[in-house]
Amino acid sequence: MVATSSSVGSGAAGAAVFVGSKSRKYNYFEPRGKRATHYEDVTVDVQPDPERYLIQNWIIEFEGGKGGGAYRKDNTAALSSNWHAFRAPDQEWERTHYQRQAKIETMVQSVISNARKAGAPAAFDKVWTKILQKHLGAWKHAEFGLGTSLMQAQRYGYTQMINNATLTNSSYKMRLTQDITLYLAEIGMDIEGWDDTLGKQAWLEDPIWQPCREAIETIMGCEDYLEQYFAINIVFEPLVGELFRSGFLMQAAAANNDFITPPVISAAEADYERNLANTIDLIYLLVNDEQHAAHNKALFQSWLKKHGDLADKAAAALQPIWSQPHSKPVSFEDVKAVSQERIGQILGELGLSR
Repeated sequence: MVATSSSVGSGAAGAAVFVGSKSRKYNYFEPRGKRATHYEDVTVDVQPDPERYLIQNWIIEFEGGKGGGAYRKDNTAALSSNWHAFRAPDQEWERTHYQRQAKIETMVQSVISNARKAGAPAAFDKVWTKILQKHLGAWKHAEFGLGTSLMQAQRYGYTQMINNATLTNSSYKMRLTQDITLYLAEIGMDIEGWDDTLGKQAWLEDPIWQPCREAIETIMGCEDYLEQYFAINIVFEPLVGELFRSGFLMQAAAANNDFITPPVISAAEADYERNLANTIDLIYLLVNDEQHAAHNKALFQSWLKKHGDLADKAAAALQPIWSQPHSKPVSFEDVKAVSQERIGQILGELGLSR
């Protein structure tokens, strides 16, 4: 809404007067629906923007800035006629995020505790226990790398809505990393000869995992926060993340007498659905921006090519893992076909193609 004031040039807080100035309903912004949600009330315009309400220009500036204030639009090569149009579909903010994370942790710990009391880890197929030590142990480093990238990315987003979606995404990744670490440590106490070091060793040295490392470390090295967000959720997750979590761990575990790993990992797939919906919504707005659609589409195609090639290499290198368990309920080729169909659907929603 347009602000009116007798002292428009003043930088004092509350100098501008607008409809709803004295209301606690936070109705100074345009809600996405008919009325503002609680998520919008506590998120929209929390991060300052001199183009909207800061008549005194930026009130803070981070050290080493280029004189453009705390948040700069050139932190990403993508362009938008209105960065504030984005509202995360999951409408997650601090309280709801903590509540959901707490519920997931309670579920995971309950599953592990009850399984250990029943002696379930001792019944695992012996070859499968080695796979968990080595390959699930390696995967936690992949999740940590993705979480670290998103933690870095959220620092540079131009609006609080974008940063909230990126930071909760990071938090889910860090939680899964912790869940895997604690899970392997706990079941390791019930399995003779368990070696917690195999996962780290595989991540650093096993040829199977080196292309995955390259893909993730490339994402970590990106200086464009939106490229990191795009590369993780639009490219890496469907081609590699879901491929390994859903296509291998959750498919092969039960066939090898392991009924604990699937519920521990399953929360990550629900996390990804939420993160994917947020990412698609943001990228869709940019691809269809009234002023910058062509620029953004060409940019996203270049990111897709760069990170898609690395993700394809990473997925192909993981193929030998599917042949290692005694019981092989699903083939790598079948899982790979599903992942290709998945990314095709995602890109189709955005008008992008490989």
